[in-house]
Amino acid sequence: MTAVSVFAALSLLLVCGKLLRIAIPLLQRLYLPSSVIGGFVGLAILTLCPDLVPSDWVAAAQRFPGFLINVIFATLFLGVATSAFSKVVRIAFPQLCFGQLLAWGQYVLGLGLAGFVLVPLFGVPPAFGNLLEIGFQGGHGTVGGMADAFRAYGWSDGIDLGLTVATVGMVVGVVLGMALVNWAHRKGAVKEVRSFEERPLHERRGVHLPHERPDAGRQTVYSDSIDSLAWHIAVVGLSVGIGYLALLGLRAAETALFPDATHRLFQAFPLFPLCMIGGVLLQSTARACHHTLLVDHGQMQRISGAALDYLVLSAVTTIKLSVVAANWMPLLALCLAGTLLSVLLVVFLAPRLFREAWFERAIAEFGQSTGVTATGLLLLRTVDPENRTIAAASFGYKQLLHEPFMGGGLWTAFALTLVYAIGWFRVWLISLAMTLLWSLAAFLVIRRQR
Repeated sequence: MTAVSVFAALSLLLVCGKLLRIAIPLLQRLYLPSSVIGGFVGLAILTLCPDLVPSDWVAAAQRFPGFLINVIFATLFLGVATSAFSKVVRIAFPQLCFGQLLAWGQYVLGLGLAGFVLVPLFGVPPAFGNLLEIGFQGGHGTVGGMADAFRAYGWSDGIDLGLTVATVGMVVGVVLGMALVNWAHRKGAVKEVRSFEERPLHERRGVHLPHERPDAGRQTVYSDSIDSLAWHIAVVGLSVGIGYLALLGLRAAETALFPDATHRLFQAFPLFPLCMIGGVLLQSTARACHHTLLVDHGQMQRISGAALDYLVLSAVTTIKLSVVAANWMPLLALCLAGTLLSVLLVVFLAPRLFREAWFERAIAEFGQSTGVTATGLLLLRTVDPENRTIAAASFGYKQLLHEPFMGGGLWTAFALTLVYAIGWFRVWLISLAMTLLWSLAAFLVIRRQR
């Protein structure tokens, strides 16, 4: 009955988070998601009344993020309309440069700060620097998905530290992002912004009026054959299964090819990036056979959104504050450095890199670089609610090229292993080289536009 109890308890916390968001104007003004609010409520209960919650409940809740991130990544590209690669690159390349600079810059800053400063001063592991990109770009789900990797390398505290960085990043992304929106509005960089006071009460509370409720995706099959939601979940399950078989195959191949290797890249490699590839392969194979998967991306977004809410809720609730308290100084330094990097790129690089809608495009990247994709879309909707600029299309196309590698993609998964296999300094050099490469690409874009 543990699974039933934990699911009911998390659902209660999620409802509490939503009700608190409706009732407290400050939470509305801060645009904090209900999952984060409910997570803080759960964290307070576990901290103040530790004997109130059975330990097996906490252990079960800690496993939620590691499973749910597989669902989220499997849905990323299922049902997405394909476009010509040349069109994607033409529209999204400046956006891709900006996003890649943010992601690789977080590795350069995080690994450099940890290796050169925090390790000697505080004795943290060299992989401490990975937490900046894992937590800010990847978020709670990426941390949860890499939990087994942290444990495999004997650093289970990295899970709680990563979840803390992800929580800080989400709050910073929303709060500081809205401050940047107001700054841009005063400078005249954006015109479509509606202030908090200009929004109707129901919108502040995050509730749709009965006559304005949008569709939550379209049904693609008749319910007398199979429920449409069940069909979409089954397709997600197939994608996760393909990813799991791929991971088993990679581990077996590595063992066969390198039986005496000291470090194995795929032994602690997380499953979720391969679930994303599984979804792409499943959809590509169906299209190659001139069939469709009968998948609606709107329904996939609802599955992903529900998984993300429960993921964030369970992740925030189960953070071990004792681990955070013991490492608060290096955590603070890491989060401040990452936030400063994001702000500087928005203020100084974005106006020169983007020919049009520079702030709309930059604020979406700022949200993603601190609080994952959902935060970026929230900020983008704030400055461009009617999608009148190129920002939404540019950001969406860029995700097709960015997500497979960064922010929980293949490099995020590999980087932690590489720090233990070849050392943090070599990984830092790789990150520095990639940052310089994307800096050159951004310079060429700016020069061409001039």
